[in-house]
Amino acid sequence: MKIDKNIIKELTDYLNEINLTEIEYTEKDTKIKVSKSNSSNSNQVVSVAASTPTSNEIKSNVTSGTEVKSPIIGTAYLAAEPGAKKFAEVGKKIKKGETVMIVEAMKTMNHVPSTVEGIIKEICVEDGQPVEYGQTIIIVE
Repeated sequence: MKIDKNIIKELTDYLNEINLTEIEYTEKDTKIKVSKSNSSNSNQVVSVAASTPTSNEIKSNVTSGTEVKSPIIGTAYLAAEPGAKKFAEVGKKIKKGETVMIVEAMKTMNHVPSTVEGIIKEICVEDGQPVEYGQTIIIVE
């Protein structure tokens, strides 16, 4: 996949010109997301590009097991605080109703319970990553 660097440059310019923190551009099967984060006192621009998989690719990439999905939009945290023990780890046995993650939305920490009992096969999000409503956050086998 070849990405037009001019599109990324234009998106970055819009980001700075309009004083946004994030902008996303989609065309056919290409999705480009540019976001800005403050690191100390300097602004850092990060560009991420990914192609949207077709329905056949989605089916082949799905891991077997039960998906636990995010009940809200927010920021996912794998532990109660930085440096603390993670709620969920691959290979850990988990009970139904046990907290697998925290999703922070509007300064409120929402504990996400497991909807099933089993062993965690995959954690689908990184600590501090934004999540959407209905996005798979872990897979339990």
